Amino acid sequence: MTIGEEIRAAAGRLAATSDTARLDAELLMAHTLGASRSELLLRHMRGDPPAGFAALVERRAGHEPIAHITGHQEFYGLDLEVTPDTLIPRGDSETLVEAAREYFADRTPARVLDMGTGTGALLLAALSLFETAQGVGTDASAAALEVAGRNAARLGFAARADLLLRDWSMAGWAADLGQFDLVLCNPPYVEDAATLDPSVRAHEPASALFSGPEGLDDYRILLPQLRALMTRGGAAILEIGHEQADPVGALARQSGFAAQLRRDLAGRPRALLLT
Repeated sequence: MTIGEEIRAAAGRLAATSDTARLDAELLMAHTLGASRSELLLRHMRGDPPAGFAALVERRAGHEPIAHITGHQEFYGLDLEVTPDTLIPRGDSETLVEAAREYFADRTPARVLDMGTGTGALLLAALSLFETAQGVGTDASAAALEVAGRNAARLGFAARADLLLRDWSMAGWAADLGQFDLVLCNPPYVEDAATLDPSVRAHEPASALFSGPEGLDDYRILLPQLRALMTRGGAAILEIGHEQADPVGALARQSGFAAQLRRDLAGRPRALLLT
């Protein structure tokens, strides 16, 4: 059996688990070969299947996320290490970075804050975009900060990114942070009783997902604190669930913000830009 045939068989095996079975099989094969997916498709499809591929397919068949199996996820052109201690960065979250790029089209933010940084995805993407900015990433998880630190070091941002263990639900957590031109945050926003794919509910950290019966608990904590963290003329950009534009927008206005909606590539509400 060739690699191409093995991929087809694996895609059939994964069809009951994943809506992207063929892509999953290709990514797992590329990982096993130590090649990119493009290299796999161009150069290796007629070769002999490598040892270890079948075991990875079985892990995916058990709903383990591809990013956890490979240990990596691309975000805004950056190759990020991912572990079960962090939320897997998703392309929808790039909406926040694009909103920041548009808002700062004619200037560069001097300081960037990413609250709940996880892998460091939003912070490092912003630092890659704004090449003179300094950044701070906070997280309540020490294990997540270790991942973010490794990503910052490997991608060359360690000198520009301070990573701090902070819990925004604790009094005084931001007292020494100062102010920022750009504040980014992808907070937990899933309702506690929401139905999630097993690859998410069973494998990603609940503390990064769930936020009370309406998915709004963390917004209620964060929004009243944001103004003190922002410079005059600065912006805060928060990710939201696709049905949360109205309730989060209302909470933002109660805290004195003007809120502008930003949609992801699928046209769904994805972020609020607050000024």
